[in-house]
Amino acid sequence: MKFNLLIAPDFSPERFAGWHMLNTLLQKRTGLHLHLLTPASHQEQIDMIAKGDVDIIYANPFDATTLIREKGYRVVARPKGKADEMVIATKAEGTFKQLDELKKGCKVAMADNRDVKLIGLRLLEAVDLAESDIEWNITENYQAAAREVIKGNADVGFFLSEVYHGLSRLTLSQLHILIESDLSDITHVVLINDKMAGNQEALQALMSLTDDNDGQEVLAELGINNGFEPMTEEEGEFMIDLMDTLLD
Repeated sequence: MKFNLLIAPDFSPERFAGWHMLNTLLQKRTGLHLHLLTPASHQEQIDMIAKGDVDIIYANPFDATTLIREKGYRVVARPKGKADEMVIATKAEGTFKQLDELKKGCKVAMADNRDVKLIGLRLLEAVDLAESDIEWNITENYQAAAREVIKGNADVGFFLSEVYHGLSRLTLSQLHILIESDLSDITHVVLINDKMAGNQEALQALMSLTDDNDGQEVLAELGINNGFEPMTEEEGEFMIDLMDTLLD
């Protein structure tokens, strides 16, 4: 029996090989046939999930809300000690040096990642900017968003912190951080469907990656050095409530 494992399309490009390494190692340790799905965009992710045959999802917290409440997935794990934070950055040699210098009509470049957008809007509330005050430039990925900021086509960019800090040294030298969030309670999560619920081997193998060198090597490639930990449905609901608070 084949199981499909989908990874949310918001990871840094240098992590791509790590997800393939993880998929291979999980197959080796469980004997399960796991097929890795790496959608290139949020829309492609939606299309893949709509087919109804995605069994395991490494989902961002915003998508997790819909997947749990509307698609029937259940949360089982999360990266240990690895929260989803975001960065608002501008051009290093540009006009803006502080967050409060942004005004109505400012242009924001970002990938199609709604949890990053929600957190960013919360941060901008401190300088009296709302979603309607902003001109949005939605790019294919975060690297493209960085290029838009550097070229002056956007005043600032919204970035997932891990992706931002994983940008090339040349790119980072041309950007300046205005603010970085520090929420700690919002994370990517591992979700499973009912079909996968009866196969605990993959989950057990995921949890035990820190136990040996091969697993630790994979985790290092993923930037998840502390491994994965179990997450209860109650903890999942708490995170969903927090996401709802960001929406309000």
